Amino acid sequence: MDWNGLVLLSVLATSLVASGVILLLAESRVVLRSVFNLAAAVLKLLLVLWIILGVYRNVDYELRFTIIEGVDFILRADALGIMFVGLSSLLWLFTTIYAIGYLERAPNRSRFFGFFSLCVASTVGIALAGNLFTFLLFYELLTLSTYPLVVHRGTRESLRAGQVYLYYTLGGGALLLFGVVALHVLVGDTEFVPGGSLSGLDPSLHPLLIGIFLMMVVGLGVKAALFPLHAWLPMAMVAPAPVSALLHAVAVVKAGAFGIARVVYDVYGIEFAYSLGLLGPLAVAASITIVYGSLRALTQDDLKKRLAFSTISQVSYIILGISLFGPVGTIGGLVHLLHQGLMKITLFFCAGNYAETLGVHKISELDGAGERMPATSVAFTLGALGMIGIPPLAGFVSKWYLGIGALSAGMNWVLAVLILSSLLNAAYFLPILYRIWFRKRDRVWCEGKALGWFETSGWLLFPTLATAAFALIAGLLAGMPFSPLYWAELIVSREYLQ
Repeated sequence: MDWNGLVLLSVLATSLVASGVILLLAESRVVLRSVFNLAAAVLKLLLVLWIILGVYRNVDYELRFTIIEGVDFILRADALGIMFVGLSSLLWLFTTIYAIGYLERAPNRSRFFGFFSLCVASTVGIALAGNLFTFLLFYELLTLSTYPLVVHRGTRESLRAGQVYLYYTLGGGALLLFGVVALHVLVGDTEFVPGGSLSGLDPSLHPLLIGIFLMMVVGLGVKAALFPLHAWLPMAMVAPAPVSALLHAVAVVKAGAFGIARVVYDVYGIEFAYSLGLLGPLAVAASITIVYGSLRALTQDDLKKRLAFSTISQVSYIILGISLFGPVGTIGGLVHLLHQGLMKITLFFCAGNYAETLGVHKISELDGAGERMPATSVAFTLGALGMIGIPPLAGFVSKWYLGIGALSAGMNWVLAVLILSSLLNAAYFLPILYRIWFRKRDRVWCEGKALGWFETSGWLLFPTLATAAFALIAGLLAGMPFSPLYWAELIVSREYLQ
């Protein structure tokens, strides 16, 4: 194993080792558990930053060994994978800080943080996977490691949500497995390579390849919450706020969208997928999900459920960008993977702050919250306006590139979907902002955590403000080197235009 392979393994090992150690810690070891959590998160982020610089300079990072003849375990850092790893590592650090404060009086914290770290390790493995076998291995590990987080509270409602979560994700995983095995029988071990590796197959196999594509995309579409495979996601909102943030911004739904990107770009190849007629139906499915999620969000009074249906809509922007045939659409979809993560984690942090500090879970109870919690409310406002697509916030950059990409691909109808979605985004976010800033409080709040010097616990407030600032900076400085937009453009120029 060379040095670069060891660095890759170290990125994965930081959260794997953290998971094992934390699960063994006694509940009373609060300080040690927090120190170990934060140290592992910081170390992972530093290693990822090192790899990002290496990938930018075209350094090869790869680790592989043979499991059985014809099946390799491969970790590889390319521009697309390291973008997802960078998002996961950065947001893991902030979510860890947030979770330490959120769960400071909760039971079973060692179990929570152990599986929390295992979940992040699974996400990193998905991002760094160099072939379908390795991807599938970590994809299923993500399902199993997330389940204990969904059912963490142990209530009847959370156990029911966990059961539905397993039904959906294990079913989707089985369908993905069938597709991967079928493709392996057809072509052998399938590595991720720019432009894909299937275009040279005999045309008589094209109908079979279309069927395999559908199996894999539907299997991945469960975690990506594509309609009608989405029902598990709103139910999972019974989990604690840090878990909701993990599901929506860092791990599960992003793993599904990222997997679809890998299949389209690095297994089939965008040109071959287009020639098989696969991109049009994928764009339609994404568009239906975008509109459906927004319409359902309009009807929710529970804040976390409204944000959940918003996620269903917003993640499909990524899939829509993937399905647009052309570099501009690809940039829009890939940059939204980062932008949506920053904005959505901010919104869920804010929802957690309102719940933990004021005892508020419903939108109808938020009247006057801006006066009582101004910093949290400013962060929520930035996240909400970004989701609507107000310039110069990050969401505007994503939607601009998606719109231009749709016109460039000759799919003008997609522009109507984007406009309708933005109007619906405004319809379900602006009333919340009106309540927060312009309505007077008409109830007594159930004050939760001790405030200290701030409007809520500093453990909850600082990560919220940090992610809101990142979401703002990502839009304001979109043209700067190493911005999310810059990195998405680098992926397109390096991986998909060769």
